[in-house]
Amino acid sequence: MNAAPLLNSKKPDNKLNSITKIAIVAVGGQGGGVLTSWIEAVARSQGYAAQATSVAGVAQRTGATIYYIEMAPLNDSQSAMPVFSLAPSGGDVDIMIAAEMMEAGRAIMRGFVTPDRTTLIASSHRTLALSEKMAPGDGIASSDEVRAAAEIAADHLILFDMDQLAVENGSVISSALFGALAGSGALPFPRKAFEEAIRASGKGVEASLRAFGAAYARAQAKPDEAAPPKTTAPVAQMQPAQGPARQVQQWQNLMAEAAALPGADMALRGLRRVVAFQDLAYGREYLSHLTALARQDTGDGRLAEAAAKHIANAMCYDDIIRVADLKTRKSRFDRIQTEMKAEEKPVLLTEFFHPRGEEIISLLPPRLGAWIEARPKLAAWIDRRLNKGRRIRTHRLRGFVLLYLIAGLRRSRRFSLRHKIEQAHLQNWLSLCQKTLPQNYDLAIEILLCRRLIKGYSDTHSRGLSKFSRIMETLPLLAHRQDAAEWVARLRTAALQDAEGKDLEGAIETVISFSSSVPATPPP
Repeated sequence: MNAAPLLNSKKPDNKLNSITKIAIVAVGGQGGGVLTSWIEAVARSQGYAAQATSVAGVAQRTGATIYYIEMAPLNDSQSAMPVFSLAPSGGDVDIMIAAEMMEAGRAIMRGFVTPDRTTLIASSHRTLALSEKMAPGDGIASSDEVRAAAEIAADHLILFDMDQLAVENGSVISSALFGALAGSGALPFPRKAFEEAIRASGKGVEASLRAFGAAYARAQAKPDEAAPPKTTAPVAQMQPAQGPARQVQQWQNLMAEAAALPGADMALRGLRRVVAFQDLAYGREYLSHLTALARQDTGDGRLAEAAAKHIANAMCYDDIIRVADLKTRKSRFDRIQTEMKAEEKPVLLTEFFHPRGEEIISLLPPRLGAWIEARPKLAAWIDRRLNKGRRIRTHRLRGFVLLYLIAGLRRSRRFSLRHKIEQAHLQNWLSLCQKTLPQNYDLAIEILLCRRLIKGYSDTHSRGLSKFSRIMETLPLLAHRQDAAEWVARLRTAALQDAEGKDLEGAIETVISFSSSVPATPPP
């Protein structure tokens, strides 16, 4: 057998080592393209050859755009320009810039951050992905895990909330990232060169320079000096009620009644929400439901607090009237005006609506709405004509008046089919809790907590209601067990794991398997 020929070793090409490789990940609106152009301009102003490329991601936070820059110093002895790569490779990135915390985590997972060479510059703020928003429960990924991974994976780490810093200085995150890059010392260029690149762009120069300077200082500070001392936000004071003297007095009486209940803080919050949703009479109904349960709370007060929160959520259901009301409030227009820094300039607003036929039918009187729902062909005919996307421009009189009139239907909400259905569901839920309470305090609390599953509107509401109903149907199989409350908590947790409900069905199958040999007794 012939021996393999020996290959002569070669010295590494120093020209390859002279190339600096920078990768940037950012989503739409974060200025990744502007940041790339600034870095490229700085490099060329300092006698470097530079090339920038980008690979676009998918919109709506399912993928970020990757910008890639390679640069190398030029000298008189070079006869040709260096040949640069078009995309980053794992383990071969000198500087990694991430405009958001989870994007930094994805960069680490893809191997762009290595402990032998990579400087990682990332903002610690979060821009939630669609997968996080769509989770039935708390789908927000842990930032602490990404931070811990970054501390291990990076040779040098610069991590702080650059988005907040940029907002405080009237700019956008790209200028803060640029300042952190300059302050990191990862590039051999003076601060003045970075600032000149910003000035040359000619847009928002002063605000960008302020954010740049603040980020530069944070990047150069020692770890124990980097973060400014946290200040406790002042507690927002309740504005005194305004309006007719009689209604103001009624509101004050309701507030006093709520303040006397166990878990008064949550009761007051719930009362404010319910009254804002409908009216003072609805607030009295809320306190009536809450008082009935609070009087039976012989435990540590957990029942009263859970009831205060979830009864308010149940009474403030989402419908078209509520959506229109929220979108036409003065406070919302003021907030948008402030966030856009528009001052007195007009802001153009387009609201997106996609109502289904059943949502419109639910606004009708109960008998008429039920009559239509009992005729599937008629309901389908109505749905075909209403179930379509609409863009309503509320900066125009016609669009605003349309939503304002829909919001005005709040006065007739009590006489709608939807309200009748919601009230019946509320009564059945509270009745089940009150019947369970004398025998099993913890189980009664879990029944209240299951109301968390029902939220939103349209398909989201339907899925949540279906999961809630499945758990309530399973209660008779658990009523005889001492650990019934623990099992209901497990079922609720499973229901929050995925939108399809596969985890919940699996957990219910487990309950059925160990309950098949035991006679089922429903909660008393």
